[in-house]
Amino acid sequence: MKLILNITKSYIFYIISALGVSLGIVANIGVSSYNSMNLAVATMSDIKVGTITTFFNIIFLLIYMILTKFNEKYKYLVQGVSVFMFGSFINYFTYNIFSGLSSLGYIQRLLIFSGGTVISGLSIGIIIYYNIITFPLENVCIKISQMTKISFMKLRYLVDVFSLIISVGISMVGDLPIYVREGTIISMFLLSLSINLAKDYAEKNNGVKS
Repeated sequence: MKLILNITKSYIFYIISALGVSLGIVANIGVSSYNSMNLAVATMSDIKVGTITTFFNIIFLLIYMILTKFNEKYKYLVQGVSVFMFGSFINYFTYNIFSGLSSLGYIQRLLIFSGGTVISGLSIGIIIYYNIITFPLENVCIKISQMTKISFMKLRYLVDVFSLIISVGISMVGDLPIYVREGTIISMFLLSLSINLAKDYAEKNNGVKS
């Protein structure tokens, strides 16, 4: 029963995280490294950004399944549901609920972006604390780190660098907006800080999960 409750809570925070991501997108001052690639691909292909996010998350989930030799079927199922949920809610919030926010002034959009980044970071921190549903990209980096002894931080950093290169490359070739902007720099500081604050708070008040 407790497992089901924690899965449900994790899904709820996945939705809240999608809300934060959407606020960052509609603020239109740049997005995080990984999201900048998703947004550039979405703009180039004229496909909704949440759908592109789902596509890449499925790819990383499949890679993780291969790396784990398809031995974690329960985890794949739970993760698969969260992947489709995350992308769907990003689309819903971005194109329906928050679509009018991009017309606001710069300072307002800056505050919206910062607030969205904090909301997303806090949600991710709680998701990490429950340690039931994780993000496919992080799963792959963790697994490769275990297999190669390359640190998780280095692998995740390489993914960010690769994402930035792809994002800027697509924007330049396709004559599209540049999504690596001031918001990208802000997210580098606020996102990690928010994740750690939420995780540490949850561990302090509820006990560290094994």
